[in-house]
Amino acid sequence: MPRLWNDTIDAHRRAVRDATLDAAAALVAEHGLRGVTMSRIAEKTGIGRATLYKYFPDVESILLAWHERQVGQHLDHLTHVRDHAGDPGQRLEVVLRAYAHVARESRRHHDTELVATLHRSEHTTEAGRRLRDLMCDLIAEGGRDGALRVDVAADELADYCLHALAAAATASSNAAVGRLVTVILAGLRA
Repeated sequence: MPRLWNDTIDAHRRAVRDATLDAAAALVAEHGLRGVTMSRIAEKTGIGRATLYKYFPDVESILLAWHERQVGQHLDHLTHVRDHAGDPGQRLEVVLRAYAHVARESRRHHDTELVATLHRSEHTTEAGRRLRDLMCDLIAEGGRDGALRVDVAADELADYCLHALAAAATASSNAAVGRLVTVILAGLRA
């Protein structure tokens, strides 16, 4: 098959997949988790149900794919902010702040049933490992640079950061998130 043909087919498949994931997310926001059906998703995307079933076997698989895409975008964002900051201490601070805001926004826009369903998936476990590794590397780098403490292992401090940042999900404001990050950073400094 010609390359142009393959590229066109791949682009079409990605477009259908993305439209399906976007439609499912919109329907969850409108009707809640229980109000999302394959029929509604097909209608919202403008494709037939038979075509939808070629891409996904059920609503849960669509929601899991949507969540996996979201988590990947969040991790990409954290990597991006890390790569555009200055010294090791600054890199850690921007990642902590960005993650805290992601955690707060994610919880504000999703109901607890949806969060519980999506966070049981394998991709969430892998994303958590990647996030922990990112934090651990930043903390170790800051320790080598002299900016962060070295009397506690970097992996333990990464766990401390992630558990403390869980509080950002219920923070009352962006200012509260900022104060939380300030307290976490104070506990990490040399």
